Amino acid sequence: MKLLRSLIVGMAAFASLATQAVRAEDLNLGIISTDSSAVLKQRWQPLIDDLNKQTGLNVKAFFATDYSGIIEGMRFNKVQVGYFGNASAMEAVDRSNGEVFAKAVYANGDSGYNSVLITNINSRFKTLDDVFKNTKDVTLGFGDPNSTSGSLIPGYYLFAKHNAPVQTSFKTVLPSSHEANLLAVVNNKIDIATNNTEMLDTLKKQHPDKFAQVRVLWTSPLIPSDPLVWRKDLPQATKDRLRNFFLNYAKSDPHEKEVMAGITGYAGFAASSDAQLLPIRQVALFQKKQKIESDTHLSDSDRQTQLAALDAQLGALNAAASKQ
Repeated sequence: MKLLRSLIVGMAAFASLATQAVRAEDLNLGIISTDSSAVLKQRWQPLIDDLNKQTGLNVKAFFATDYSGIIEGMRFNKVQVGYFGNASAMEAVDRSNGEVFAKAVYANGDSGYNSVLITNINSRFKTLDDVFKNTKDVTLGFGDPNSTSGSLIPGYYLFAKHNAPVQTSFKTVLPSSHEANLLAVVNNKIDIATNNTEMLDTLKKQHPDKFAQVRVLWTSPLIPSDPLVWRKDLPQATKDRLRNFFLNYAKSDPHEKEVMAGITGYAGFAASSDAQLLPIRQVALFQKKQKIESDTHLSDSDRQTQLAALDAQLGALNAAASKQ
C-alpha cells in the first residue's frame, strides 16, 4: 500500500512537472501599439508562425491599446517576450524583470532611425520658427508617453530645447499612435505631429500619394534600432531557442526576407543587451533634471539634494557609455 501510495504521489509530481514544462513553452509576444492591432497582426503573424514552426514553442501575439499595456503585461508575466521601442524597453527592464537580448537590423544598413516632426505640405508651417512663433495657436499630435520617437526624444531634443513644455505650451495636445498621428497630418486634421522615419518610409512605399502630403520640419539624432526583450526568468532552454531563431532569421531564406521586409523594412535581428538603452537613460535623466530645476515647489535644499542624486546617476551612465 505504501509503495502504491508513493507511486501515485510520484506520478502526480511528474505530471505536475510535465504540465509546467508544457506551460513554459506557451509564450506571449507583446508588440507595442505603433499601429492598430489589425495592422500589427498582419505584419508580425508570419514571423510568429515561422517562430513556432522552427522552435516548437507555442507563441501568440499579445496586443494592448498603449505601450504601458505591454510593459505591465510583462511585469505580471502575461507577456514573456516583447518588441519594444527603446523608451518602453527601459521601462520593461526597470519594472518588469525584462532584459534586452536582440535588436532589429535595417535592410538599408542603418543602425537606427530618427524621430521627426511633421506637418501637412499645405499647412502654414514651413519651418520650425513658424511652429514656435506662437505655440498657443498650434494643435500637436504627440506620441504615447512611453514612445521613444513619439515623446521622449522630441520632448528633450526639440520641445525642451525650444523652452516649450509639451503639456502647457500648445493649444491642444492629442496623444495617439504613430499611425493615427501620421494619418491626421496627411488628412490635415492636426497642425503638427511627432513621428519617425520608419513610418514615413513605410508610407512612401505603400502610399506615395499620401507621403507627398507630408512635410518634415525637424529630424532628431539617430535612435538605436528597436529592441527585443524577454523576461529574465524564462528557462534557459527557451531563451536559447528564441535567441537562435531571431539571430538567424532572414539571413538567406527568401520567404523570411519577405516577412521581415513587411515589418517596417527590417532585414532581421542582431544580438544586443541592456547597454543599448544607455543613451535613452541619459535623455530621460536630463529631462528629470530640467523638471527639478524648474520646480518652484521645491525648497533650495531639496532641489540641490535631488539634483546631486541625478548628477551621480548621470555620471555613472556616462562612465558606462564610454566603455561601450
